[in-house]
Amino acid sequence: MSDTIGLSPHRYAALVAPAVDRVFIAAMQAGRHGGGAELSQRYGGPPATGFLVELRTRLAAAGGTVEGTGFAAVTRYRDPVACRRSLDRHVAYGMIHRRPDGGLTATERGTAFLAELYQVHAEVTDELWAGHHDRVRRLVQVAGRLLAVAHGGRAFQAVAPPYEPDGTPPGVLLLNRLGALRYHRADAHADAWQAAGHTATSIVALPDGPQHQAIELETDRRAAGPYTVLTAEERLTMLADLAALPG
Repeated sequence: MSDTIGLSPHRYAALVAPAVDRVFIAAMQAGRHGGGAELSQRYGGPPATGFLVELRTRLAAAGGTVEGTGFAAVTRYRDPVACRRSLDRHVAYGMIHRRPDGGLTATERGTAFLAELYQVHAEVTDELWAGHHDRVRRLVQVAGRLLAVAHGGRAFQAVAPPYEPDGTPPGVLLLNRLGALRYHRADAHADAWQAAGHTATSIVALPDGPQHQAIELETDRRAAGPYTVLTAEERLTMLADLAALPG
């Protein structure tokens, strides 16, 4: 199979992004409905746990820290005042410690919540992707290769490399590796609209049209780097495996 049939890295980056999104979002929704929401309520609900869930792949590790610049990148499309207030609530609930320099770490209570959340995700992904063990293993392996060569920006650095303690089930590995790949593309998109002179506010308001399409094409180009390590056949297999997973 040849790259000339439309699977060059930048074209592939455009094709695989919605497939990654679908699988990741379906698994996160399954986690919320399969015990995650109940778990969150036991620790104070979304006001106490929201950013812990979002930043779990870094904060779950002992000493894992998300720098202030990384947090700002992850939340770049949200109201910064509202985000600071939300962080204040996380701190007040004893779930997150905010350092003087703006860095974030999980408290002992926050770490306990994340350990339970990893278990919830293990159970729901095992059920959601039952009968697809070979596909999940292949996707875990290829996602690991992609992350090993990815050079993302601040948002990617806030979540990658994902925390993967010994014995982490394949479903959790896949969920978190796909999540990190999404932030790699998010940074590529931010770089593309910044290069075009936009802000986080103006890009959200930009209507579909030639400029929007040009930014998407530039996003694909900037997001393509990791996919150069895959052959065209491997890219097709990854797409097929993602498409076959339920959700």
